[in-house]
Amino acid sequence: MPTLHRARLLHTGTRTLRDAAVLVDGATVTAIGPYAALADGPARVRDWPGVLVPGLLNPHAAWLLEHAYHPDPREELGDHPLPPPAGLTDGQWGGSARRGLQRLLGHGATALAGPLHRPAVRTATARSGLRHLPGPDTGPGPLDPLAGRPLANAVHRPLAVGAAADFAVFAAATVEELDGGGAACLATVLGGRLVYRRA
Repeated sequence: MPTLHRARLLHTGTRTLRDAAVLVDGATVTAIGPYAALADGPARVRDWPGVLVPGLLNPHAAWLLEHAYHPDPREELGDHPLPPPAGLTDGQWGGSARRGLQRLLGHGATALAGPLHRPAVRTATARSGLRHLPGPDTGPGPLDPLAGRPLANAVHRPLAVGAAADFAVFAAATVEELDGGGAACLATVLGGRLVYRRA
């Protein structure tokens, strides 16, 4: 069954609509427009507060996954990337990468860039569904793709009918509040699947 994602503000990457929605069927966006115009069809409705925007690209993700360690919550070391302990096995790198990928999704990232050399990290990334783009290693950077950047520079690709249903919802009253980062991500949808939802 299609899903209609409704938001107070919807920013496609090129325009902003109030009380609007994205209709998703499978992995694809099939309609974008005012909620009232799309609400008549048979679809499950997800009503989101805040601002719905296209999925974001994290240009530092390769470094974050291959050169930083994402601790397991049971280690009680917090949820920020740390310098990796010496002697991590491939399995431990894979576990760290899976946790790092989940944390990237928790910041609205649906795509990452940079070379991935570790097999365990490549496997975790492929299984996560995040779009992996080629590109240079940009070095250290934050998990939040919006930190220090305007939204326009962080969008992976605009939301469009016929394109992949990759988007995120943030707790914000205006689109401008997202510039520079720090807004709480409420949900991330990747290929039409709800892959992150803030507790």
